[in-house]
Amino acid sequence: MTILWSAGRLSQSTDQELLFPQVVQAQSVAELDQQLRDKEEQIRQVENQLKDTKNQEQTLKSQLGVIDNQTKLTNLKIEETNFKINKLNKEISELDGRLDRISSTLDTLSEVLLNMIIKTYKYSNTTPIDLMFSSNGFGDLIRRTKYIETIQAEEKKYLYQLQATKSLYNDQKTDKQTRQAEAEKLKKDLVKYQTELDLQKKAKNELLKVTQNDESKFQALLIKLRADTESISRALGNKGVKLGPVNKGDRIASVGNSGCSTGPHLHFEVMTPAHVEDGKIIGKENKVDPKPYIDSGKFTKPTQRYSGNDCSNSNSCHIGDITTHFGQTYYIFSSGGSVHNALDIADYYGADIYAAESGTAYTTQDSSACSITGTVGKGVYIDHGNGIVTLYWHIP
Repeated sequence: MTILWSAGRLSQSTDQELLFPQVVQAQSVAELDQQLRDKEEQIRQVENQLKDTKNQEQTLKSQLGVIDNQTKLTNLKIEETNFKINKLNKEISELDGRLDRISSTLDTLSEVLLNMIIKTYKYSNTTPIDLMFSSNGFGDLIRRTKYIETIQAEEKKYLYQLQATKSLYNDQKTDKQTRQAEAEKLKKDLVKYQTELDLQKKAKNELLKVTQNDESKFQALLIKLRADTESISRALGNKGVKLGPVNKGDRIASVGNSGCSTGPHLHFEVMTPAHVEDGKIIGKENKVDPKPYIDSGKFTKPTQRYSGNDCSNSNSCHIGDITTHFGQTYYIFSSGGSVHNALDIADYYGADIYAAESGTAYTTQDSSACSITGTVGKGVYIDHGNGIVTLYWHIP
């Protein structure tokens, strides 16, 4: 008889018809599979909608549509993940039942095999001559001989079944462990998706708060964000003027609001792997989060009042707080300038800026005045000689 494990990865053939019955659940794994396929199709449809919305002309309505589609997509991923976890839990439960039954089968087979071995042992020292003389005639001799052959054949049969059952047990145990690990990973994904969902809802609320559902205010915000990003990009593409060597903690500049900045703050970037050749940054696109470098002590505080407190999602910020964190979305999802690749640190105009680490400093600036503020963006970058370049932007 062939037994197919409906939720497992293993098929086995055995003569023990009653030892491995299939488990019937109220909701089968096949039904959960179909529900998952349906959910995956919904996800594909929303992803296409999101792509179409991103390709539309940027307006407040289209941007809100992007956020709404992203929220819908995240909700679907949460539902899909819950389905997967439920399916895995059901499969693990079935595997537990199988393992119990297989363990019982191993005990039964071991006991039967032991009895076979004992019987075989009784005749192991009997020679053909002894067997012949101890038999009551030729017919009895034939019966005894066949009996010994039958025991030996059965012994081989049960030995094979015992080995096969042990192999099945090990496979099912490994399968269970694999599914348990997969379920734990999905639970972590679920937490991540829930965090994303909360941020998406917050982004929509903040966008409506900033723009007051006014298209003209949205366009002004869009222009400002693009201009700020483009100003920094142009400055990093220019050839900087070498200032010379600086030590960790040296004052290198002061906080200002030059370029497309609506108020004094330090825009602090870290690029790695990167270095400076002939005044130009090579690897300027390799932006990483500066905060771990500061928090670990590898970098000194870029400003004296730097607190490390992230107030980017709060209405209450103080001097030294991070007003925009690395990787934060600027509401604008569908084109350039949407993700912040630095730390924005609030501080007074004229506050000292310090070199995060020793290296060679260069000055840089935008090639044109910002159309919003009328000022030319200025900054300092430092090649630290270890594959890291830091940028300090919006100086006077």
